[in-house]
Amino acid sequence: MELLVANHSSYPRIGDGAGQQRLRRAYPQHERGEITAREFEAIQASVIQEIVQEQAGAGLDVVTDGQIRWYDPISHFAGRLAGVKINGLLRFFDTNFYIRQPVVVDRVTWKGPILVEEYRSAQAVSPKPVKVTLTGPYTLGRFSIIEGPRYHDLPELVADYTEAIMKEVEALAGAGATVIQIDEPSMLHHPGEAGLVKVALTRIGSRKGSARLLLATYFGDAAPLYEVLQGFPVDTLGFDFTYSHGLSDQIARLGSEKAIAFGLIDGRNTRMERTEEVLPRLGKALPKVKGSPSYLTSSCGLEYLPRDKAFLKLKQMAAVRAEFVGRG
Repeated sequence: MELLVANHSSYPRIGDGAGQQRLRRAYPQHERGEITAREFEAIQASVIQEIVQEQAGAGLDVVTDGQIRWYDPISHFAGRLAGVKINGLLRFFDTNFYIRQPVVVDRVTWKGPILVEEYRSAQAVSPKPVKVTLTGPYTLGRFSIIEGPRYHDLPELVADYTEAIMKEVEALAGAGATVIQIDEPSMLHHPGEAGLVKVALTRIGSRKGSARLLLATYFGDAAPLYEVLQGFPVDTLGFDFTYSHGLSDQIARLGSEKAIAFGLIDGRNTRMERTEEVLPRLGKALPKVKGSPSYLTSSCGLEYLPRDKAFLKLKQMAAVRAEFVGRG
């Protein structure tokens, strides 16, 4: 039974420390033409290097690029596909965060790799494996507006988003990515359509090569779907335990053939969890998990927190794992 400590996905790009405001200053400078696109990219790259090293310094085994180049979880990928334009703002679940909404005006088509260079540049400056995160086809479909006659219903749109993500996953695996996370938070709000997600993941998984595929769910209670999700064609299931308070007991009772990403650290609350709060839930469930490696992570991405609090959350995850291992 192996337990690794991993960042979930996003990470705060702005901090209070000296130099940690440079990306905030760069956005308006770039829009006003005061710095070039190359200069703006160099600033983004320096921030990614900084936060990758911050994650490794906190004791993580698996890091991410923090999604520093992403405007939001929906438009970053969808907006780079043919047949999609980006419209106004829409609230992202029950957060105070807004996404730019995709408007589908023609057939959704993958034009070429979107995240491969982002992965390569992060891995080049990371002493740890870099996990790549993509928003899944069902959630992309749910947040999209369909205009024009090309699509008559959501399953048709999800199928073409799936085709695009299949090709992206294949390109990422070919570039050396070892862990690829597919985020499907919308599924928990529409559990009757879990079968649509399963079909999509079956197709995506066929292109993952030797990479491990992780399905991440959050912003909802996954307990009602737990047994269904055990049949999904992924290597790891990721859960937001802040919404699923009884999930540790459920895993302990039913076990898991899949590895689990234990989102036991609240990614939206500045309150710091105490080790003695987290250990009993982890100690109850992890011994019943057959898949490996499992992960200790946050409930969702950490961009909802101040930078200093996010770093402390990472350190706390590493401390919990150390205590868990130390207790045998």
